[in-house]
Amino acid sequence: MTLTKVDIVEAIAEQNILPKTKTTDMVETLLEIIKKSLESGEDALISCFGIFCGKKKKERRGRNPATGEDMILAPRKIVTFKGSWKLKNKVNK
Repeated sequence: MTLTKVDIVEAIAEQNILPKTKTTDMVETLLEIIKKSLESGEDALISCFGIFCGKKKKERRGRNPATGEDMILAPRKIVTFKGSWKLKNKVNK
């Protein structure tokens, strides 16, 4: 089962006895802050959870899997996540 944004909102609302509309706004605000940080080239560190990093990938050669044709892939930005040691320990218990 995948944890969705709706699941997160419901869990926060239930644990903190808050209305879902307010909780939804809080979750959306948090995600927007993380997005803006990554857009501006900064990393987003959430203590005891992990860090979201924006990385640049260089132009590279690739292949179209449907046709087998060689092609050049344009440079692009990607987002990576590295979990904190506390998160890793909790997952590996």
